[in-house]
Amino acid sequence: MRGNPGTLRDGAYMRALSLLLVLFLIAPLLVVRGNAAQGKDDDRIHDEVMAKLANDTDVRGGGFEVIVKNGTVTLRGQVHTEKAKEKAEKITKKIKGVVSVDNQLKLMGAD
Repeated sequence: MRGNPGTLRDGAYMRALSLLLVLFLIAPLLVVRGNAAQGKDDDRIHDEVMAKLANDTDVRGGGFEVIVKNGTVTLRGQVHTEKAKEKAEKITKKIKGVVSVDNQLKLMGAD
């Protein structure tokens, strides 16, 4: 099976070219899918943080803004006491998928 050396090289070249083409077409789709999944997880984390903070007797009653990006939660707004600020962070850290918490909560009346 001696075949033409040029034909063997051409075949290997075409396989390599086909593989590269597939990678360039499929890789972006996988990245987009991963970003969409992270966005859904961030939405779930946001909803869970809001629900847990609203239902906690020490924390509720404050005005909150919850921002979630790639599992990092930023808490903004005002709370009545230092205890409420600390507890809001503690509650948030316990939620599945939370990577870190940036607690920017301020005490009401403190500027």
